[in-house]
Order: sequence, then structure tokens, then C-alpha cells
Amino acid sequence: MAVDGVSGTSSSTSSSTASAQTKATLNYDSFLQLLIAQMKNQDPTDPMDASEQMSQLASFSQVEQTIQTNTKLDSLLASSSLTQGSSYIGKYMTSADGTVKGTVASVKVYSDGIIATTTDGKSILVQAGITLSDKAPTTDTPSSS
Repeated sequence: MAVDGVSGTSSSTSSSTASAQTKATLNYDSFLQLLIAQMKNQDPTDPMDASEQMSQLASFSQVEQTIQTNTKLDSLLASSSLTQGSSYIGKYMTSADGTVKGTVASVKVYSDGIIATTTDGKSILVQAGITLSDKAPTTDTPSSS
């Protein structure tokens, strides 16, 4: 019984987050270079407004911090999904519409949800409305007396 990690989606999420972080860093560095060039080439009779520059610098810094926070949040959500998914293994699950039932053999975690695979190979989308129990319900057969 295996828990498949966030293999394809995690790497694509991580790479897109890393790409966004790289772009923000490039923009941050570019802003600093432009700021220095602007200060070197400013008109001495009409100097630029320092408070506006500091405001822009603070905005870029805030964007960079937001990207770092989002990266950590993505990591936390992926970890939470793996923990949640592993707790389904060995449990009896019924799909939301009641058409698929079975004991969960493995789960696959995607960025947009979890798919449970039963011991007989059927797939169940983990969503609102599923029924989960420790074991399969027993069917009472009437005894003949």
C-alpha cells in the first residue's frame, strides 16, 4: 500500500513558484539599479523625491516577502494533503454518488485534490459527500428459522 506523493504537480508548483520568486528578485535588483542610475543622473536643480523612492522600494520588498510566504504555504498544503491522504489507506470508502465502494489501497495526491484507489482498482475522488469507515459494512442476512 503506497502513498503517491505530489510528484508531477508539486514539481510544477515548485517550479512556477521558484520562477515567480526569480522574476521578483530580478525586478527587485533591476529597481535598485534604476534607482542608483536615477540618483547619479538627476538634475541638481530639481532633485527627486526620496520618500517616493522609499515607498517604491518598500512595495518591491513586500512583493518579495509575499512570494516567499506563498512558497512556504504551498509546501505546507502539500504536506497536509499527503498526511490526509495516507490516513485513508486501509479504510472503507464510498464515493459521493455511492457508485464506487471499496477498501482504499493507495492514494494519489494532486494539486487540486486526492484520488483514492480501492483494492479492486476503482478510483474515488475524495470530495464532500464521501463516506469513510474503518471497515466494510456488514450485511445482515436473514436467518431462516
